[in-house]
Formats: sequence, structure tokens, C-alpha cells
Amino acid sequence: MKPDQLLRPAPAGLYCPAGDFYIDPVRPVARALVTHGHSDHARAGHGAVLATQETLDIMEIRYGADFCGTRQSAAFGERIEVNGVTVSFHPAGHVLGSAQIAVEKAGLRIVASGDYKRGVDPTCAAYEPVPCDIFITEATFGLPVFHHPDPKAEMGKLITSLRQFPERSHLVGAYSLGKSQRVIRLLRDCGYDAPVYIHGSLAKLCDYYVSRGIDLGDLRPATVEKGDKTDFRDAVIVGPPSAFADRWARRFNEPLIAFASGWMMVRQRAKQGGVELPLVISDHCDWPELTETIRELAPQEVWVTHGREEALVRWCELAGLPARPLHLVGYEDEGD
Repeated sequence: MKPDQLLRPAPAGLYCPAGDFYIDPVRPVARALVTHGHSDHARAGHGAVLATQETLDIMEIRYGADFCGTRQSAAFGERIEVNGVTVSFHPAGHVLGSAQIAVEKAGLRIVASGDYKRGVDPTCAAYEPVPCDIFITEATFGLPVFHHPDPKAEMGKLITSLRQFPERSHLVGAYSLGKSQRVIRLLRDCGYDAPVYIHGSLAKLCDYYVSRGIDLGDLRPATVEKGDKTDFRDAVIVGPPSAFADRWARRFNEPLIAFASGWMMVRQRAKQGGVELPLVISDHCDWPELTETIRELAPQEVWVTHGREEALVRWCELAGLPARPLHLVGYEDEGD
């Protein structure tokens, strides 16, 4: 079987002609396999969705109970037949429920990584390498300049700032799914046991993480309508970055704006966003992790998607490994 008979780029996303399904389609389709719950990968309106139970639950939280026609959950490692094609889901280490999807037929196996990271993260199952003939890798941070620091060291910067500026409210921008919960867990792992205040848009997802056995400690709503804003002196408030641009953020006491993202390595991004305390905490692989993963898997071919495709394709070529960009569109960096 030729690879493009098993998976190939299409306007709606990665399409499997042999099984008549899509992986992370960017528009409604009859049958979708979804790697994780971020909105650029998990969209409402599909006829049928196959994903991990956590991803299905997250999609319901975000889109409502009728987000698709029918749904089926896949356990990690379970082999499922879809129209004569064998598929299986494997931990991707990106966010809770995130998975790589292996697609197999006639002795050919292609693994679509979705978004993935190799670093330690107690809020989700750790990445597991899956042997394959063709590896489809993301390249969000696919440039040699990207080397992510130790997340605990970055969180140490926040704890140091709390000590230095006890009169100020520390507002940490973090995306609602995955990053917010990881930031809170990192705070706890660094010894911070005071209440953490969260924006209302995070409540349902944080509650879901807790229901899946992930301890986030004492979480409280970040509301000042019925109190004095000085109540939040020396407090950590976590919310989506979009909330920090509106009046909600100005309600707190001398707010110090932080932002947790791999993009905080780019100083201009921090400056443009008015970020006083950039925290380089990424839920994607950096350049060394991307290249080390490819070396570890040693596939026959690499396909590169959504991100800095050309640099990683060139690295593969220099390493003697066939590679090509997929040029899929519609995938952003919501999870970072």
C-alpha cells in the first residue's frame, strides 16, 4: 500500500481514503478521529467522533452534549477497526487525554502525533514513542532557536516575584485547557499551598481535571464584585490571556501581568502583550525534543505539519531521512 492511500492531506484535514475518516478535521465531516481537546483540533459538528474518553468529555464541556452525532471512546493501546483500517491511540503528553493516532493497513503504519511534548507533566499521561514507518510530527517550535527551560525554574520566577512584591496581585495568563491546570500543579509542586484564584472560564475544566484525580489544591473564584480588590494582595490569579486585556484585570491590586507560554522566549511577543513577567512554559516539544524524537523512532519517512515545517524538513534531509511538509491549515497554538 502506498502511504497516500492510507493518509494524505485534504482541505478538511488529514484524510484516510482506505478507512474514510479524518484526523483532527478543521470542518465538520462524517467521521473524525480527534487527538485532543484544543479547539483547533477538536471541533463540533462531526457525524461521529472517536477519541479518548477525556477528550470526549472535554469536547462536551466546551461545546455541549450535542457536539457530534455519535461518539466512541478509545483506551490507550486499544486496537480498533474502522472500515478495515486498524487505529490505536497512544499518549502524547500534551494535555489531559491527548493522543497520538496510529493508522495501520497492509503492513504500513503511520503515526499522527497531533500536538505532543516530552517533558514531565503530572496533569496528563506521558508521551510514549510508537514505532512506525511514517511519523507525522508537529513543528510548533520547529526552529533551532527554541530550547525550553525547566518549567519548575520558570515557576520559581513567579514565586520569587510574589516575595518581592507582596502588595501586588499576580495575574498569570494561561490557556484554559491544559496550560492553566499545569501552571497550578507546578505552583503546588514548587511548594505554593495558598489559595489560587481562577477566572470563571476555567472552573469547569479545572473541576474536570480534579475529577480525574489531578490535585490542584485550594481553588477559588477570582471575583471582586462583592469585595475589596486589596483582598487579592499577594495572590495568584490564573485566567485566559484574553481576560487580561479587559476591565476584569484592572480590578485587582496593582496587577502584575505574567504569561505562561513557550512563545515567551520571543521578547517582542511579551513586550507587545504588556507582559511584565514572561514564563517560558510550553506544552509542545522544543527543537532538541523534536529532533531527538525523530532519531529515537527512526521512521522510514517524516511528514511535518502545523508549525515551522521547512526547518525540520531540512534537518531530516541533512540526516539522510526523507521528509516533506504537509502544509495543513487551520491549526494554531491555542495550547501554548
